[in-house]
Order: sequence, then structure tokens, then C-alpha cells
Amino acid sequence: MLDVTLIRKDPEYVRKALAKRAVHIDTDAFLRLDQALRQALNDVEQLRRDRKAISGKIAQLQRAGEAVEDLRAEAKTIAERLTAAERGLAELEQAHRAFLDPLPNLPDDDVPAGGKEHNEVIRLVGQPPRFGFQPEDHVDLADKLGLIDYQRGTKLGGSGFWIYRGNGALLEWALLNYFVEAHVRDGYEFLLPPHILTYEAGYTAGQFPKFTDEVLTLEQGENGPAQFLLPTAETALVNLHRDETLPEAELPKRYFAYTPCYRKEVGGYRTAERGTLRGHQFNKVELFQFTRPEDSQAAHEELLGRAEQLVSGLGLHYRVTRLAAEDTSAAMAKTFDVEVWLPSLGTYVEVSSVSNARDYQARRGNIRYRPRQGRSAFVHTLNASGLATSRLLPAILEQYQRPDGTVVVPDALRKWVPGEVLTPGK
Repeated sequence: MLDVTLIRKDPEYVRKALAKRAVHIDTDAFLRLDQALRQALNDVEQLRRDRKAISGKIAQLQRAGEAVEDLRAEAKTIAERLTAAERGLAELEQAHRAFLDPLPNLPDDDVPAGGKEHNEVIRLVGQPPRFGFQPEDHVDLADKLGLIDYQRGTKLGGSGFWIYRGNGALLEWALLNYFVEAHVRDGYEFLLPPHILTYEAGYTAGQFPKFTDEVLTLEQGENGPAQFLLPTAETALVNLHRDETLPEAELPKRYFAYTPCYRKEVGGYRTAERGTLRGHQFNKVELFQFTRPEDSQAAHEELLGRAEQLVSGLGLHYRVTRLAAEDTSAAMAKTFDVEVWLPSLGTYVEVSSVSNARDYQARRGNIRYRPRQGRSAFVHTLNASGLATSRLLPAILEQYQRPDGTVVVPDALRKWVPGEVLTPGK
């Protein structure tokens, strides 16, 4: 949620920042609504004080045995006015929230305006593999090596599902072990959160109310999904300290979680996002931090470094891209994508999004910290995929393939996968 004080102080800045996302708002109309809300709140508070005062007078006169009929009539009038004022206040509060809730976060000043065509490549790491033979794509490789069963996955779950089997399942699990081992070593606390979340969790994360149609709903509530399957562990992790005030000494809090991720979105088989590149369910390890505002920039750089270390440790060629405003998710102020090279597509695919939400999610979830001196303030929240396996495994298969149809297992995964080479028929 945006800072209302900022909108009041500098509406032009807010308007221009949101315009980078192609979101255009009438700040003048909101400021009129905001002023009406504040006036209504003052009116209600004054009427409550008047009601309390006249109730005290009535009690005092009654103890003295004096007549109170006139005061009772006045008290009734005040009560009726208060009821009407509270009703009007509730309507204004609802309109105020209805204006703010759908608004995305303000992009940082260095985030480019526009859509994905304005994304900026920050750096390239390594070189694309050069093949002295006709390379195969990850779908054919996984099929020939017996790693992924696409047909039976579709039979079990429908389009957009697959089954890892044999060495494919071991390779998938090896990636997860590799991530977990690295994050524990780096001092992050390992969590296994529930996969079913409530509406409040989606609201705090910034997905609701605008994006309720994008999740897999289990139970529909009055305002949206009362229960839904988590689309990413971030949605769970950001809610760990909802409605809490954390001591400053406990910050930063560093967590990571493994979960399957459940999405409505899916690509078609043999399309540009074929195989496991996009599906309804995939595995991911997610990093998350709660920090003081002054530490969030350094935390963002740290998270990006950790995601890059994982990809680099697998020996994969990749790049880092700063996303433009319209390509950055609604709750985030800035996002860097770590993207691996996929030879069959001749392009890069994202395996980690590393994002800083600033205080946007904390305001929605009322997540604060108490400094050693001064008043409590909102924390900053940050997340990073560390990493998504469904796109990483295709990159490994394609970048590590050999002319005889075998695939070399990256050194970092060999202690979990039998043999150094994946061979057809084994």
C-alpha cells in the first residue's frame, strides 16, 4: 500500500512514478476524498466526546436528584448524529481503501519506464556453449534420457503437468538440496510453510484484491479467495510477522523456504515455453528478508549475489537484467532477473527474480519494527527465487549436452546424482 502521507505531500511525484507503469490516477480526486475522510473522522471523534460529556452530566444531575429530561433529549440527538456520522465515515473509509488497494508500488527512480522492451541488461556472465554438432532441445533430451514423463503427467493432472522420474527426479531433488545447503550455510533459517493460504496472506503480499483471478482458489469468500494454493513461498513468508512489531535488534530476519508453486498460467506443449518452462506446478526455493529501511538496498544486492552464486556454481552462462516498471510485479519497487541461456530458444529465461518491495507490503500487513529510540516504523521486505528448478533443469540439459546424446551432471550436484553423466536407457 502506498504511503498516504507521501501522496498528500508530493502528489505530482506519485503521479509521475505510477505513470512509469502506465498507471494514471487522479490525485486531486483522491486528496479531496482524503480530506473528507479526515474531516469525517474528526466529526465522529467530536461527537463521541460530546456523547461522553453529556452522559457524565446526566449521571451527575441524577445523583443530585435534578431533572435530566432536556439533557436526555439532547443526548438522543447526539446519538442519532453519531450513528449517521459513523455510517458516513465507514463509507468514506471504504472508498479511500478502494482507491489505494489496487495501486501498485512506486518504482524506484532508476527503474526504466515502460514494458519489457525497456528492460536493461546489467551484465553477462560466462559464454554461451558452442556445439560442434546439432544440439537438441531440453524436451527431447529429457524424453530420451528418461528424466521427465510429459504424457503421463498430462494423464494425471491435465495439460501443464509432468512427472520427474528416475535420474530426473534425483536431478530435481539434487538442485533443491544444493539450494538448501547453500542457504543454511549462509545463515538463513529454513521454513516449510503451509501450501494453503488465506485471503489476508494474498492481500499483504499485494496480490489481492487486484489479482484474485490469477491464483488457484480452493474456497471463495465474499471479497475473494478465502483459501488458495500459494503461487510462491514469498506469499507465505511475507506474512510471518503480519501485525507484529519486531525489536530492531532482531533485524534483519533472513528466511528461506522450499515449496511447490501453483499457478493458473501455463504454456503449450512444444511452444516457445514448452516442456517444464511453464506449468501449473513447479518447485522453488525462495529467500526472504525483513530489514530496516536504511538496510534494504544492501540486502537487495546481497540477495542478488546469492542467486547469482547458485547459477554460477552450476557453471551456467547467464545474465542479470533490471526490469522496466511495467514488467516489475505490482508489489515491487525494483526487480533484477537472473536469466539462464537456453540454446534451443536462442534466448534467456528467468530462473530468479530478486525484488525489493520497500515498505509497500509492510503497510498492507502492518509489519513494523521498534527502533532503540523513536517511534515504530514499517520494515522493508525483500525476496529472491533461490532458485526455480523447472527452468534451471532445461538449461542444464541443453548447456551440458554432448554429441552422443548424454548430458554431463554439474559438479555441484554429483553427490546427489549417481554417475557423472546422464545416459539414455539408464
